[in-house]
Amino acid sequence: MDLGLAGRRALVTGAGKGIGRSTVLALQAAGAHVVAVSRTRADLDSLVSECPGVEPVCVDLADWEATEQALSSVGPVDLLVNNAAVALLQPFLEVTKEACDTSFNVNLRAVIQVSQIVARGMIARGVPGAIVNVSSQASQRALTNHSVYCSTKGALDMLTKMMALELGPHKIRVNAVNPTVVMTPMGRTNWSDPHKAKVMLDRIPLGKFAVSHFQRPRLLIRQVLVCSLPHSVVWNLHYS
Repeated sequence: MDLGLAGRRALVTGAGKGIGRSTVLALQAAGAHVVAVSRTRADLDSLVSECPGVEPVCVDLADWEATEQALSSVGPVDLLVNNAAVALLQPFLEVTKEACDTSFNVNLRAVIQVSQIVARGMIARGVPGAIVNVSSQASQRALTNHSVYCSTKGALDMLTKMMALELGPHKIRVNAVNPTVVMTPMGRTNWSDPHKAKVMLDRIPLGKFAVSHFQRPRLLIRQVLVCSLPHSVVWNLHYS
């Protein structure tokens, strides 16, 4: 089925692993030319080997100046997927400045910066576009040791609404998808403890987490694609 993505240029952050990597594969399979952004060169090298034609960009999105330089020459972008994120979990009374700075820099500030770069390009070209922010159910649920992570994702949800409000007149659609736990490398790191996992699993009707490259991640990637389609009118989708 033609999704209308053939020939379009997409940029995906956090593209080296998990949801981001799956998104790159799905977008390329739909005919898009994909710019894959990751801070880990080895992940990009393996992605290019698996998916020839992907354009890799290696940069740490927590570094504002480096990001500006790295993305200034990527060319026109029709679709942006802001997927890059970190989850540094600490009890509230032990939260450090470093955890706050890193988490907000990657999970929120980088979304602002990358979206500004892409949106300005769309506006200058006079073309419509789409931005999809990968948020989390953690934006809506209080989770032990997740004070900083939940706060960044809650802020991302509101940022998505503000971006949709201000970029809408330029025909740039902005949506968020809010998955539950997906057992990507980051998910396995934070949710492998069965006692901790039980609290979350008890809230999920199927009683299990999503497995990377399996059923629910595929549904999640479909929702990302739905938000990115040229004819889509979806706004602020919350997928759990």
